[in-house]
Amino acid sequence: MDFVDWRKSTKEATQREENATKRPERLHGQRYHDYIEEIIQQAQERGEFSNLKGMGKPLHFADEHAAGDNAMAYRLLKNNDCAPPEIEVMKEVRSERERIDAKIARVIHQYEMLRSRRVPPFASEKHAFNMTVEKAAREYEEDLRKLNSRILTLNLTAPAPMHQLPLHVDELVQQFREACPLFEV
Repeated sequence: MDFVDWRKSTKEATQREENATKRPERLHGQRYHDYIEEIIQQAQERGEFSNLKGMGKPLHFADEHAAGDNAMAYRLLKNNDCAPPEIEVMKEVRSERERIDAKIARVIHQYEMLRSRRVPPFASEKHAFNMTVEKAAREYEEDLRKLNSRILTLNLTAPAPMHQLPLHVDELVQQFREACPLFEV
């Protein structure tokens, strides 16, 4: 049996007990970070973050301790809109791969257009396309091998997280040949 203080009204006692056991409604059923997000959102609505120092201006991170001895060189490169050599090589590799893929995509598109026509291709068109595919396959293999040498250069000069896997030239050329089979003349 619980002790009841008869000197106070029962209404006040029950209300106090309810308040003591009752959790705030906002926390009920929410995770802690949701509750924090709600408080931040309410503060934003009230405009408490609108007059902060440096609002709307870019952040300047002067912390270059990770660059070590190269910090001054990297700062000079950055101020002159240049990138470190390994970044430049990585950009070259990416742009060269995009150029090679676009070139091959044009040949594949040409094949699909010839196949989807209502009128079958003429013998001269078949012969010309077959020569185009052979030339494109030779150039594709040559370009991929050159690109592999650039990737090797990148892997030798760049830190390990920036390394790229070399391309499987034979598999890529085979995939191209399967995507564009030669016409029988």
